[in-house]
Amino acid sequence: MSELARAHACYHRFFLCDLQKLLFSLSSYLACVLTLGIAFAVDLPRPWWAILTVYVTAQPMSGALRPKVSYRLIGIFLGAAAAIVLVPNLQNSPELLVLSLAVWTGLCIYLAVSDRTPRAFLFQMAGFSAAVISFPYLDDPSNIFMTTISRVEEMTVAILAVTLAHSLTRPLDARKIVQERGRRFLRDAAEWAEGALDAQHKGWGSSRRQQIAADVAELGLIAMHLPYDMSGHRRTRALVYVLQRRLASLIPLASAVAHRLDLLAGKEADKDLMELIGESRAWLQETDRPPSDECGGRLVVRARSLAKKNSARSDWSSWIAASLAERLAEFIEAIREAETLVAALDGTPVHISSEDVADKISPLRQDRILAILAGLAMSAAVVLYCTIWILLAWPAGSATAAFAALVTCSFAAQEDPAPAIRRYLFATLATFPIAAIYMFAVLPRVDGYPMLSLALAPALIGIGYIQADPARSAVALPMFSCLIVGLGFVDSFQPDFASFVNTGIAQVMGIVVTIAVTRLFRSAGVDWIAYRMVRAQWQELEGLATMRSTPDFGNWTTRAIDRTGQIAARIAVSSEGDEFHAADGLNDIRIGRNILHLRVAAFAHGEIERSIEVLLAEIAELFRKRRIDGVVTPPQKSLWTKLENAIASIQTMENNAIRHQALLAAVGIRCNLMPSVPLANGSSPS
Repeated sequence: MSELARAHACYHRFFLCDLQKLLFSLSSYLACVLTLGIAFAVDLPRPWWAILTVYVTAQPMSGALRPKVSYRLIGIFLGAAAAIVLVPNLQNSPELLVLSLAVWTGLCIYLAVSDRTPRAFLFQMAGFSAAVISFPYLDDPSNIFMTTISRVEEMTVAILAVTLAHSLTRPLDARKIVQERGRRFLRDAAEWAEGALDAQHKGWGSSRRQQIAADVAELGLIAMHLPYDMSGHRRTRALVYVLQRRLASLIPLASAVAHRLDLLAGKEADKDLMELIGESRAWLQETDRPPSDECGGRLVVRARSLAKKNSARSDWSSWIAASLAERLAEFIEAIREAETLVAALDGTPVHISSEDVADKISPLRQDRILAILAGLAMSAAVVLYCTIWILLAWPAGSATAAFAALVTCSFAAQEDPAPAIRRYLFATLATFPIAAIYMFAVLPRVDGYPMLSLALAPALIGIGYIQADPARSAVALPMFSCLIVGLGFVDSFQPDFASFVNTGIAQVMGIVVTIAVTRLFRSAGVDWIAYRMVRAQWQELEGLATMRSTPDFGNWTTRAIDRTGQIAARIAVSSEGDEFHAADGLNDIRIGRNILHLRVAAFAHGEIERSIEVLLAEIAELFRKRRIDGVVTPPQKSLWTKLENAIASIQTMENNAIRHQALLAAVGIRCNLMPSVPLANGSSPS
């Protein structure tokens, strides 16, 4: 361990805090103080809105901050333009004005959810800023132009201040975060795979597998921010995308190994294979091994040798043992390559092939139906907010609508935002006592901008530290919102209990109404959305079986893992017992990779191609039926006959490498689609 690392660990133990998180909080506080000073100096009408924007914009990872800057600024200007166009021209038709704002915000949320890149923040800010600017002036739009200019100035000053502060201090480096995530994933994957190789499959639960799939999908999203974080970003981003593909391949490979072990349970064990598995488990348990260590390389060579020896035989047990050994070799190879890529992120001199360095961007899955539902829910929410406000004739109704719009936009991408919004509500309620202490005990004794900045430091730095912690960052924004909006931050302090309480009630009511709308329009669709995504997975497998182009294993696997991670997130919040719980996403990914291997072999000619095409057509029909019926339909008996014919043709191929992979792919099809067919000594089921 280096002297710097020892010093960091010592400070961490002494202060019981993370210095990087503390630096992030201090950077945000510096931006807040700078923004507040500018707001007072140029007499901005709502300084509280400016400093709230600081903490809305600030992100624990600097790479996630910079892409949002330009997009947020453009979004603010678009939202301001929408407010200037809509409010004055529709001031005599409040119903039409509310409907127009609902359509605008709904369209913005649709675009934000559809685009899973940093551009989404442009659309999110465009919808939110239009609502926040327009709501307080629906009754009296005479000052809408000057008000819009003020809001744009306040938000622009805040965004530029926080960008400057974080650029100077660089509290967190996106590359380091990705590297740490990669190392953590490799540790988890190694532990998970080691449990899979154990006879009892320790730690081999579906929830653990699904969580790892979600982590891989998240890594691809993080990589999108890298071009804005460091020099030489092209190579770094390419490394992260290739790393994501390697990590994605670990999941189906490890699950395939465990699946083959289950199928061989009770059969006479191959001594060499069992020794290989034992040594592989010991290798996976090692920590801090160097990338591309020799031991891992020897394990790969031994596994491939066993795979070829067993594939040369003519019984299913040997073929499944060959499949196990080959997938184990691929798994160990993928881990070694991933460790090399992780090491390369910090400049470690390792050899990376030109293909790996190429800037290959794995496509992210876009769900238009989900985006449409999110947009419709946002539009309906805006209409409902304004209806409640107008019917109750509540003076603070505009603030309620504004807070509701803020919360709704913040959680628009989630299928069931209600649990997160409830935590938002609890964090708001917990912060009210702090805001009250500041309002009526601390601020009356503060005189001048320097003293105000000093007095705010404990609360803002403390909450900022919470924001820097990924496990608790979700509760930081409501805490900032409650504190900053409650205090008001005008240039002359005026403690008003009635105004303080009314503002607090407006915040709480905005969140409560948002929860009600969310429960009404969004929660019922979670199971349906997950069910739809499973069927989309089946449709893609049907397409793979009928495709004629050259397959791309890496892109398809990464895309499939991305979808599996999304399905896992839906299953986690859905009710048990639904049909889609019976669908194993990793099983589908293994089938997809086997189909691709068969597709490569199908480029041969004559009888070999015809028999493989017949098998693939049967597989396509199976997944077409699953997609139409919406259930995990078992394969027909005819699949076994077509599988045997395909294997007989594959064994006549002259290309040894393609024959080996095609045979193992056919064995994989049998293992994944017909696991209940018992193994026999011959080539037919008993």
